[in-house]
Parts: sequence; structure tokens; C-alpha cells
Amino acid sequence: MLSKSNLILAAAPTEMMAAQSFGLTLAHMAYRVGGGPHLFRANLPIPARGGLMMIDDAGFDGRGDPGPFCQEVMRECTARGYTGVICGFDRPFPLLGRVIAELSPLLERQGWPFYISELYARYSDTAKILIPTALSGGSLHQRLEEAAAQYGASRIALAVERAAEDFFLPSPTGQGIPLSQEALQARIEERSPTIFFSGELCAHYFTYMNKQNGAHFILFDDASSIRKKLHVARTLDISDALLPYPEVADILPEILA
Repeated sequence: MLSKSNLILAAAPTEMMAAQSFGLTLAHMAYRVGGGPHLFRANLPIPARGGLMMIDDAGFDGRGDPGPFCQEVMRECTARGYTGVICGFDRPFPLLGRVIAELSPLLERQGWPFYISELYARYSDTAKILIPTALSGGSLHQRLEEAAAQYGASRIALAVERAAEDFFLPSPTGQGIPLSQEALQARIEERSPTIFFSGELCAHYFTYMNKQNGAHFILFDDASSIRKKLHVARTLDISDALLPYPEVADILPEILA
């Protein structure tokens, strides 16, 4: 059985009750950097306590003073009994860099872990860096090995993604068209392809031809490929991983088996 220690399950407020049943540390996907900036919160169930706060930057305009925002984060953590923070910022705002820089020592003094996207790694020497697992080329082992060499293995955390993408061949940009699980299954059922596993990418793939636009390459994850990614990380002494409940809910029992 896969060890549940150091696995974090990110769940929205509406998914919290179902997510709790897996016995993992929860990251509450209920927070956003709002104008000011101020900490915006979605409605949470009254008994929701413990776990980690997860903050995104969707819609933020990049302006304001980080100090009051950081204090709001710390007060909310204390009120809700959170014992760590995840800042899943994916846009390069200097102000959010200052937020990271100010939050980092505040959380460190409490002994609480702090997870940030690699985009903001230069703003903290102690935060854990989230490395996405979905690759369209190269090697996951090498990607993690390089990150561990740069930041230290103890500061790396996997940001697990359940890949499902359709690439045109050739694919000069390395960007595919995201597929829903329903669309992925429809392609598999329609074409009955031979499915291969890439040990480098730790993902499944198959190819097919389309009369309109030629050759395609589909890359996707299932429970076994995600387990493989977690295993690769742990061979490099990387134990922390963030799993997105909405994406993996149907295969989570297999991942944890």
C-alpha cells in the first residue's frame, strides 16, 4: 500500500466531505487573492478545521500592499486551525513575490510548511517548491533530479496532474489540446489503439491518424502512471505530493492501494 504520509489532497468546499474519507491531509481550495490585496474566501462548512490553506491568484490585478494580506492569511490559519499554506500562483506579479517573501518567515516561525509554485522560488529560501508532473517531453526523473539539485530534495513537492492531452504531430510547441476523461475514453473506444507506457514521462500514450489533420499523439495518466510518478519522486527522497481531488477522485482508491 502506498504510504499516505506527506500526501496532500486539494479539495474545494463542496468536495470536502467526500475527500475527507481518504484520510489524507486536506488543502482547502477556498481562498483567493482579491483586490487590495485582501484574502477572499468561499463559503466553507462550519466544522471545516485543520489541514492547509490553498490560495490562487485568479483575477488578481497585481496591485496593493502585501502586509495586510499576509496578516489576514495568518489570522485565518489560526482561526481555522490550518497548519500550512499553499500559494498556487501562476502569474508573474512582483507584488505576489513580496507576499511570498513576507509570508515565508511568518509561517516558518510557526513551524508550518509553505508550498509555492516554481515561478516564485526566488522569493523564499525555505518554502517547498511545487514541481508539476505532467510533461510532454524529456524525463520526469531528470526533471525532479535537477530540481532537487537546485533547491534540495527536502524542498521539492510534486504537483500531481492527471494528464490527458491530444497533440498534433509534429508538435513544435509541445502544447496539446486538453481532453476530458469522457473525450479520452471516447477516442480509446472509437479507435481501439495499442497503448504504450513511457518510462521517461511516466505516462501512457498512443497514436492515431485523422483524415483531416494527420497524425496525433495522445498522452494520458491513470492510477498506475500516477503511482509510478510518486515512486520516482520517492527514489529521489522527494516525499511531499499535492493531489487534485477533482481530477483524481475516481482513481484515488487505486492510487492509494
